[in-house]
Amino acid sequence: MVRLFAATLAALTLASAARAEDAAKVPTPADTYQELFHQVQTRRIFPDGKTFVDAVPRRAPAKIMADYRAHARFSDAELKRFVRANFIVPQAGAAPKPTAKRTALKAHIAGLWPHLTRPPVKPVAGGSALAMAKPFVVPGGRFREIYYWDSYFTMLGLKADGRDDLVDNMIDDFGGLIETYGHIPNGARTYYLSRSQPPFFYAMVGLSAATDPKTIKARVDLMRREHAFWMDGSDDLKPGEAHRRVVAMADGGVLNRYWDDRATPRDESYREDLETAAKSQRSPAEVFRDLRAGAESGWDFSSRWMADGRSLATIQTTSIVPVDLNSLMFGLEKAISAGCAQLADADCVREFEGRATARAEAIDFYLWDAAKGAYLDYQWTTGQRLDHLSAATFYPLFVGATDEHKAHVVAQKAWDELLAPGGLRTTTVRTGQQWDTPNGWAPLQWVAVSGLRRYGEDALAAEIAKRWLATVTREYKASGKMLEKYDVEEAKAGGGGEYPTQDGFGWTNGVTRALMEMK
Repeated sequence: MVRLFAATLAALTLASAARAEDAAKVPTPADTYQELFHQVQTRRIFPDGKTFVDAVPRRAPAKIMADYRAHARFSDAELKRFVRANFIVPQAGAAPKPTAKRTALKAHIAGLWPHLTRPPVKPVAGGSALAMAKPFVVPGGRFREIYYWDSYFTMLGLKADGRDDLVDNMIDDFGGLIETYGHIPNGARTYYLSRSQPPFFYAMVGLSAATDPKTIKARVDLMRREHAFWMDGSDDLKPGEAHRRVVAMADGGVLNRYWDDRATPRDESYREDLETAAKSQRSPAEVFRDLRAGAESGWDFSSRWMADGRSLATIQTTSIVPVDLNSLMFGLEKAISAGCAQLADADCVREFEGRATARAEAIDFYLWDAAKGAYLDYQWTTGQRLDHLSAATFYPLFVGATDEHKAHVVAQKAWDELLAPGGLRTTTVRTGQQWDTPNGWAPLQWVAVSGLRRYGEDALAAEIAKRWLATVTREYKASGKMLEKYDVEEAKAGGGGEYPTQDGFGWTNGVTRALMEMK
């Protein structure tokens, strides 16, 4: 029976990988609306490039396009009127208006969950929203749909506030995406289907209180399907080759990279990507692919991905084997092994324990830099470790893929270079990109604090948590808002990036609430 189960699941994972490639062929707004889309985005009819791609057509797309093509030329004003007449144009999700008298921060966060919770979604033909079977929580602001890695950190706060119902709903919604598309997309939109995000699904499952064997089996199956997505093509690679999200290293070991199955401008950042490609000396398709891969990383954008460490035009994401992704893949492999142990599937346990052990050894060999005292990304195309210190160095601690000595060295490095007055710096470089200093981000605070506590580095963990909570509290008292990111140098609202700092905000609420409970 165990062997039959393993063989059946192997077939399912192959089918899952095939579905993931097919998902990249699902029409996006750029595919559906073609020259109309190009004109709306390049002429900046709406200030935010995400507005039009989230719009819902009022009638059949073919009829809209026929009417558009019947006109020789539109002025900007006429084009905007045409779009509003033919589409329901979304507005940013409104957070509760701040009042002069602030409620306690814990109560404020609890009050935000209903404002960020959305009902099940039934897609509209020609729209970009994907089906969602159960209620879910969105980040807020311009982010109107569920997002992959954001949701784990949001769920930490839901768990702390006793909202296990929403935690399980969101796990089931993500499971539905894996069932349908073979992976969890960046977000629940057609234009996100060609990429994923840092694989935190296994960690979400770990937050669930479910103990039913049937549920455990279903979720282990889903984790194995996600693993197949990330490892697609790994069996056929020779050293120095790459395929989609896998790279065969010089010694034959396999690690992962970020990727996107399309090599076109992102629908939601179409104009910006065209402008970046125009500044580069490389093939536009290569630049687009690297920009998209940077979006899959969640760090969009950061000096981590730039060849010169400064300019977005030099982005090289697909040439990099990243610390965070490979640490999370180790975590996924350990979680699958543990789940298979509960199911008494010895073959599966043996396979994934072996995969996790091999990955931990590769992380140690390629990504650990003893001289620098940190885990660093690796440029597989040149065989060089990149000297870009970032908060990603904490990921091996977060997943338990390191030892106590290295954890101590990382902690010392963080005391010296990554700890800022208002929390943990993202990097040590100022580029104007949002995933560089002076910005700090809630998920990275949590990864660091959790990882440090795992290895007994409680003093630094407590200091990061204290400084971060002080920053969030200070801004909340000043503006009444929970923000997407913060300037941890000056303990104020963060900045930089492709869009204004968003209010809401799912993962800030979740991490802040969870840190409040940490003893």
